[in-house]
Amino acid sequence: MITGELKSKIDRLWDAFWSGGISNPLEVIEQITYLMFIRRLDILEQAKRNKANRTGRPIEKPIYTDETQDLRWSVFINESPETMLARVRDDVFPWLRTLGGEDSTYAHHMKDARFTITTSNLLARAVDILNGIDMGDKDTKGDLYEYMLSKIATAGQNGQFRTPRHIIQLMVEMMAPQPGDEICDPACGTAGFLVASAEYVERTHREALFEPTQRQHFNESMFHGFDFDSTMLRIGSMNMLLHSVESPDIRYRDSLAQSAAGEADRYSLILANPPFAGSLDYDATAADLQKVVKTKKTELLFLALFLRLLKPGGRAAVIVPDGVLFGSTKAHKELRKLLVEGHKLDAVVKLPGGVFKPYAGVSTAILFFTKTNSGGTDNVWFYEVTADGWSLDDKRAPLLPEDKLGPLVGDGELSKDERAKNNLPDVLARWRRRNGGEQARTRTEQSFCVPREEIAAQDYDLSVNRYKEIIHEEVKHRAPMEIMDELARIEAEIQQGVSELKGMLA
Repeated sequence: MITGELKSKIDRLWDAFWSGGISNPLEVIEQITYLMFIRRLDILEQAKRNKANRTGRPIEKPIYTDETQDLRWSVFINESPETMLARVRDDVFPWLRTLGGEDSTYAHHMKDARFTITTSNLLARAVDILNGIDMGDKDTKGDLYEYMLSKIATAGQNGQFRTPRHIIQLMVEMMAPQPGDEICDPACGTAGFLVASAEYVERTHREALFEPTQRQHFNESMFHGFDFDSTMLRIGSMNMLLHSVESPDIRYRDSLAQSAAGEADRYSLILANPPFAGSLDYDATAADLQKVVKTKKTELLFLALFLRLLKPGGRAAVIVPDGVLFGSTKAHKELRKLLVEGHKLDAVVKLPGGVFKPYAGVSTAILFFTKTNSGGTDNVWFYEVTADGWSLDDKRAPLLPEDKLGPLVGDGELSKDERAKNNLPDVLARWRRRNGGEQARTRTEQSFCVPREEIAAQDYDLSVNRYKEIIHEEVKHRAPMEIMDELARIEAEIQQGVSELKGMLA
């Protein structure tokens, strides 16, 4: 967990960028990212040298040559601010763009990088703060990056906004990624779902990752993310790198415009919060997706894409706007029917309306489904989340202490009042019992199961309110004439009082 001292440092660094003329939050993160990357190259080089000294062998695949030693972080940070600025701007960045060849991991991360720090004082301050952070600590690097990403205030434009970390964590815990999975987010943004998946696998399958083949899969072929925003690609790539995934498959792809034929039936797990900003032109949409569902709606097209990308038996947990659950158009109904009858719809988790504030007030839900190509839906598990641990207004202030937030609070650690403020541990616990005790829950509870036949009879409506039963408390009212008689009595008492008062005054 990031400390208050480290937060304070980053806040001061952030303010320095703003006062230095760089006010776009994404640009600020980009520039800090580049500096962190440059420092990481120096740390890797030093580790290679230390290994060479211990073994008495030559340095294995050195990053720096004799001619480029002065481009190392540990060298240029000792220069004057003016010299350091010129060194980084004129020498380090041009070198980074050509480092390792066109297909190298480094070149992939730094492609089209622009150095926009124009004052020596800003660079010196940034370097000084970053130099005081232990970049060898994976948790520190990851938490630092998450904290920077949380400061993106321009999100929410064009359908893009950051998914809260505790919602990502809930979805990952419910999906429980395995070491052999191939995980994909076709609208990855800053790669939050992929990072959380990597953290889950490292925490729950640490011993499996000691095996060389499995570790190579973890570093090179387990995580796949697509986006068509080059800034997001660079930030997402660095986010994965700082969480110790050495060579993730983070690449440019317009997921809805490009045919999915080359990626079809490839992935075993999809975790995503795709943009649902509106509609696309038919001509701009991949033809193979239009064959699944004829629509312009991006949220429906992404669901069609997920079904194309998953291999048979593959699972998905994806966030959708509420309209997907009950929309009355032919495309909405066909896609819901496809999920229920053609595959296995596992669950619908309704989220509170304020989860994405202050970026957006859209109401959303999480769909959990398995690609089968042959049906398999018996019962669909519904859960209505009423509180996620934070206030549901624009402030999104925590309602509980930090150790009682998120989905991983242990059983019995929350009181009844605390559970009412944070439903996420209950969601996770009941999800694991969805094929057991949850089957007997009544429709008046927060979670319950609905048979496939009943969903089909309701035109495949997936909104929780369609099936939830609300018990209305019976209220008995007095007879109208009884109330009128009492009003007349009260009126007579008032008139008598007024007459007595007049007599006293006379």
